[in-house]
Amino acid sequence: MRKERERRTLETAGMLFTLLFGNLLHFVYDWTGQAGWAAYLSAVNESTWEHMKLLFFPMLVLVLFLFFKLPEQSPIPVALYRVPGPTGLLAGLAAIPALFYTYTGILGKSVGVVNILIFQAAVLLAYFVSASLQKSARLSSVPFQILGILLHLLAALAFLFFTSSPPALPLFVDPTNGTRGIPPKTL
Repeated sequence: MRKERERRTLETAGMLFTLLFGNLLHFVYDWTGQAGWAAYLSAVNESTWEHMKLLFFPMLVLVLFLFFKLPEQSPIPVALYRVPGPTGLLAGLAAIPALFYTYTGILGKSVGVVNILIFQAAVLLAYFVSASLQKSARLSSVPFQILGILLHLLAALAFLFFTSSPPALPLFVDPTNGTRGIPPKTL
């Protein structure tokens, strides 16, 4: 009972951390004077891709914290997080463009408040999927743990690479000015 309560408390704290720091990351690039290093961790424009980073990097920080700082003390065995975490993360990341393009396709325009709510919903979905898989203890075998680690690494590499070299796809285009990726002056 106590371990379950500790697990829920840690998950809630992680979710709140992701919500808070994900929202703050939206502004870090401008707050740092458009520093090159900040471009890879925060949103550099208003594209859907850049908003997906707002979910990814806070969750990655949490995963690294759980893995390196709390493996013994954590009520969530690290082995149980290696797949549920990335699976929840992928669900949240997929929800951002799916919800954004669905509602903008229906309304024909983007609404700032709805975009913020989409981010909040994506965070909640990511943690719900992760917690559900952790609770069931599914996917905890070694091959799945390796797969979970690889998913985190691949997603991190994709965010880093496509921030500086985005393809010519709508996901990467800033709807406010038609640009993609890091503005040229900060490269």
